[in-house]
Amino acid sequence: MKLYYPKHHYNSQFRGQVFPLLKAYIKDNNFTDAQRIEVYGVSDRDFKLIENIANADVVILPMSWNYYIKNKQLNLAYNCIEEARENGKKVWSITTGDFGVKIPSFKNLTVFRQSGYVSRNQKGHCGFPSIIEDYLLKNNLEKEYLKTKYSLKPVVGFCGLAVNSKRNALLEKAKQIYRNLNSAIGGTHHEAQRIIASSYLRANLLQKLEKHKAIDNRFIIRETYRAGVTKNKASHDTTLEFYNNILNSQYVLCVRGAGNFSVRFYETLMMGRIPLYVHTDGFLPLSDTIDWKSHVVWVDYKDRHRIAEILLEFHQQLDQKQLVALCQKNRKLWEEKLTLSGFFETQKEYILKN
Repeated sequence: MKLYYPKHHYNSQFRGQVFPLLKAYIKDNNFTDAQRIEVYGVSDRDFKLIENIANADVVILPMSWNYYIKNKQLNLAYNCIEEARENGKKVWSITTGDFGVKIPSFKNLTVFRQSGYVSRNQKGHCGFPSIIEDYLLKNNLEKEYLKTKYSLKPVVGFCGLAVNSKRNALLEKAKQIYRNLNSAIGGTHHEAQRIIASSYLRANLLQKLEKHKAIDNRFIIRETYRAGVTKNKASHDTTLEFYNNILNSQYVLCVRGAGNFSVRFYETLMMGRIPLYVHTDGFLPLSDTIDWKSHVVWVDYKDRHRIAEILLEFHQQLDQKQLVALCQKNRKLWEEKLTLSGFFETQKEYILKN
């Protein structure tokens, strides 16, 4: 697949805001294709950068919408989209961070995003997975995840931030209201957010699960994000504890954070486990082709008070063989569709067919 991007847009000082797929290709001359495959899972055989927009299969805005807005370079983005339209090309772009930014609608524009709200029906906006490291492969645990055993009680894990404080919840909501007012008067380019205290929501759901005697709960509750760890996160004991908690569970509670998405959702699938997913109107990747309800225990936000009953109803439909099969199915889904290579291979197939 041939990719074109306007090189004068690229700013190496904001590498974190570069379109994810381009990070694998905008490298120095000493970076080999073998290294690209090892680090990113994609190759020059899969995607190739070209110099002429007319010969491209797709055009990419190399920087995030957040970057163009913050650096007052929206005209660059708009001009690129218009040039692509004149050449009959689709444009891929991304918005990053916990809060989406306001983006005008263009017929030839796709906006990949993690945060946001599906019910707002923003044309061209679609879900994008959190791109995470393969913990199982890195630690030679590919076979370990299959050792999960069926039990009459569903085993539910959670390791993370949850604050059962109404005062904290009020403060969190007050901040959201302030940001929304600022957005309404044009003081910020961020989109308005639903007023939900996410850390309190998690604590409330964990309480509901803990109270149910028919559920085996394995909860490690933090009062601060990542237990306050800011350095050497990958090698810290809390990271090992986090992944072991998933590995030793059958289901993992996955609820939105400050932004309306959950990285834990993708970590659970990567580890070959079943998300106990509370749907808060968020985007999920490839929702037009993936039957998400066949991979997760789906709990609509309006039904959150029934989370324990919904989990039990789901679990009682399984046996040992079916539980392991679902774990394998989820791991395979992550490998084939939700990694950097898997996601964009799927997008490539769609573009080349249409």
